[in-house]
Amino acid sequence: MSKLPLTPESVAEIVSILDGSGYDRLDIKTDAFRLRVQREHVADSKSGWSQDWDFSAQDASKSAETTALVEQLADSLCAISAPLPGMFYRAPQPGSPAFVDIGDTVTQDTVVGIIETMKLMNPVHAGCAGVIEGICAENGAMVDGAATLMRVRKI
Repeated sequence: MSKLPLTPESVAEIVSILDGSGYDRLDIKTDAFRLRVQREHVADSKSGWSQDWDFSAQDASKSAETTALVEQLADSLCAISAPLPGMFYRAPQPGSPAFVDIGDTVTQDTVVGIIETMKLMNPVHAGCAGVIEGICAENGAMVDGAATLMRVRKI
């Protein structure tokens, strides 16, 4: 995985600082990345944090390579890609069955996995309808943003 402009520890430190403040959100944008962190209030009065981030300049060439890779797939296939870098999990928790297996039918909104980044769990949706043909990322593996996680044969 390429060196990220922000480490998980850096983002965790930012969230820790925000926890002790009265702020509910933060939006940082640089030439290399954009990080948005927002406090989520839930019914039991505990609050958590959600995040959204992407990389710009330094990962532009990598993004172009990933797009080219997807375009090389046969017309009947589509790739399910990681929405951001992190730890990929195929099941909602250890010991649970996987969200999907090879041969399962999915729709665009089917959750096929989770990416854990900075201790936040981000669902991965199929993004296309079809049948899971291949699983490219191992459960518990660290993946780059836009890495191909699964291949789907379109219906």
